[in-house]
Amino acid sequence: MERGGRGGRRGGRRGTRSLETFAAEAEAALTACLDGERAADGGAREARFPCPLAMWELGHCDPKKCTGRKLARKGLLRTLRLRQRFPGVILSPLATEYVSPADRRVIAQSGIAVIDCSWAKLEETPFNRMRGSHPRLLPYLVAANPVNYGRPCKLSCVEAFAAAFCIVGFPDLATILLRKFKWGKAFLDLNKNLLEKYAACHCQDDMLIIEKDFLACVQEKKDEEVDPFDVDLEKEFSNPNRPVNSSGLAPRKEDSEEDSVSSSDDATESSESIDESNPEDIKIPSNPKEL
Repeated sequence: MERGGRGGRRGGRRGTRSLETFAAEAEAALTACLDGERAADGGAREARFPCPLAMWELGHCDPKKCTGRKLARKGLLRTLRLRQRFPGVILSPLATEYVSPADRRVIAQSGIAVIDCSWAKLEETPFNRMRGSHPRLLPYLVAANPVNYGRPCKLSCVEAFAAAFCIVGFPDLATILLRKFKWGKAFLDLNKNLLEKYAACHCQDDMLIIEKDFLACVQEKKDEEVDPFDVDLEKEFSNPNRPVNSSGLAPRKEDSEEDSVSSSDDATESSESIDESNPEDIKIPSNPKEL
């Protein structure tokens, strides 16, 4: 990633751009990313990421496995100091409002920041020292990172960034980030329907309705699970060797001691290189209507 535009990462110093201009820059950045992957010598230069990305990193996880640290090494985000203010959307577990398509302009102008801390250390995390005007929660989504695969809401840094970009209508930027990880495509595959529904919303109230309906549907399916040993059930041909999993979600993995708000990437450093066998594998959710 070209680093020449460091000044542009400070969202407040950017000139005002229309959403159409920003969307065109996002598309150009994705095209450059794909062209760079196809280049046999790897010498092609990617376009500058069109908005700032940042992270407060508290040292709770292995830096070699942290997805945020990997993005920083590739020049895609900068780390913030405690008490350093961020002008864009801040994805925080203590926020009271969901990120929604209504945040599209804020993100286009000032970007997104995440907080990389451990789920087990939330009470001792100094959230009040991470300052900004737009703290946001992410809605219900399922993790695809190797540490928390299939677990609701425990997303890694890169998954959090990608989710926010998809929700506000910039899926090209989500694709750029997720392509840096071999498992990145799985995040979009697991959450495709939900991300498309969230992106079609207009405000937080719409988001809450979508989330509530989805969770009610999941619970209803769980209630209908077949008990293969219930002789009174009229349902037949249940296979007791294949437990029913009707939640529609991926299987839940064991808790990891490295669970974090941005869950560290459990892939080894070999995942630094992306799978170049088919550089257009990732399919992004369709764009929502312009707000």
